[in-house]
Amino acid sequence: MPNTAPSAAAPLIVIDLQTGMFDGRFDPPIHDADTIAERARRLIDWARCSGRRVAFIRHDGPDGDPLAPGASGWPVWPPLGQATDEPTFGKKVGNAFSNPELAEWVAGQGAKDVVLIGAQTDFCVAATVKGAFAEGLGVTVVSDAHSTLDSEKEKAPDIITRHNEAFAGQGARMATTAELTEG
Repeated sequence: MPNTAPSAAAPLIVIDLQTGMFDGRFDPPIHDADTIAERARRLIDWARCSGRRVAFIRHDGPDGDPLAPGASGWPVWPPLGQATDEPTFGKKVGNAFSNPELAEWVAGQGAKDVVLIGAQTDFCVAATVKGAFAEGLGVTVVSDAHSTLDSEKEKAPDIITRHNEAFAGQGARMATTAELTEG
């Protein structure tokens, strides 16, 4: 597992796992939502137990959007159990590193790499992988802890598989939830 192990300082970045991705009020839940939430909770516990920091990313959609600030879909999904000392960084575009405070926070951890999970695979996760590389960070993507919705042309599992291959091709270390939490 040496090439799939993130450094001891690598924080866990939880991307856009907001209420609107799970509750089905305005859009269907992300693919395999319950399993993604369970894996996210396991990874959050792993990060805390291994002395890593955890940060949550929240998409701030435009007025009228289910992810708009104050809308019912906007909060971090409560069952994830975000601790009061775990920061939330807002963003208005796909790349979480578009918020310079995230890069400052990661650097403040002494981290040279990050562990990424979340939604949506083909939008904000993909953009954040590129953004982390642009910041000069190493990236571990947890291959079974990110998800998306079906598109008109492709089912979510195929989108996830295709992006996992692309992330690996871009140089991301790939690991499963079990490899990190049981290794």
